[in-house]
Amino acid sequence: MSTPAIRRKDGWWAAFFLAPQLSFLLVFLVGPLFFALGLAFMKWDGLGAKSWIGFDNFSRLLHDGDFGRSVFNTMMLAVLTVPVGLLIALLLALTLQAIKGRTVYRVVYFLPVVTSSVAVGVIWQVILASGGTGVLNGTIQNLFGITPPDWLMSTEWVIVAIAVVTIWSSLGLNVVIFLAGLSTIPPNVLEAARIDGAGPWRMFRSIYVPMLSPTIFFCTVVSVISSFQAFDQIYVLVNPAHNEGARTIVYHVYEQGFRKFEFGLSSAAALILLVLTLLVTLVQFAAQKRLVQYDS
Repeated sequence: MSTPAIRRKDGWWAAFFLAPQLSFLLVFLVGPLFFALGLAFMKWDGLGAKSWIGFDNFSRLLHDGDFGRSVFNTMMLAVLTVPVGLLIALLLALTLQAIKGRTVYRVVYFLPVVTSSVAVGVIWQVILASGGTGVLNGTIQNLFGITPPDWLMSTEWVIVAIAVVTIWSSLGLNVVIFLAGLSTIPPNVLEAARIDGAGPWRMFRSIYVPMLSPTIFFCTVVSVISSFQAFDQIYVLVNPAHNEGARTIVYHVYEQGFRKFEFGLSSAAALILLVLTLLVTLVQFAAQKRLVQYDS
């Protein structure tokens, strides 16, 4: 059999084995994506006929105070969770690297990552509940005699409470990734720095951060995208319908589509979220050229 015939036969076999996965991708990802893209320029309640309205959905969103609040809260959540969460994860990874039995600690820190987000929300509801019923507030009142804020019902403090829960639940994943990155740093580089008299801060600033910059960049991109998509845990922890301080863009998409049945408006909000995520990611990749150092 000639070489072109063998290649043609291999191509048919490759197409045969890839067909189920490609069909699934086309039906459940690519198809709905283009459907939502077209729906963003239409008015549709999910049952009746669709009508083309152009950019009216986007105009409504830009003049909607609830959507503006959702965008602000989403950005604030990213600002609060990404830098703080990554810094804590990096410091924990550096600490775990220097102790024995770190495999056990990896498992302990990773447990919240594999725990159901609904279960996490319910647990933190008990911890952050107002008054003496909440574990945190009750402890603060008993020890210090002061009345802490109502974390879940206050419009000012709820985003802080959500940020704390988000950092806690995602900490284990970042710790494991940083531990993997630390294992790639050559021991002779660390030993040379110690011989030269580098202290902990100097080692952190001049060795660990530059050599972990690709890992930090990866975790930053993933964490930002994850914070932009926050919904289920927030919905269980604080129903944003009762506290506008907990509204996010994804909740606005859900509210417009599945509570008010304005699927065109919901798709337009989802498209804005997609564009916003792409823009922030592109900025991060542009900054990568100056901030990330790849070891040749």
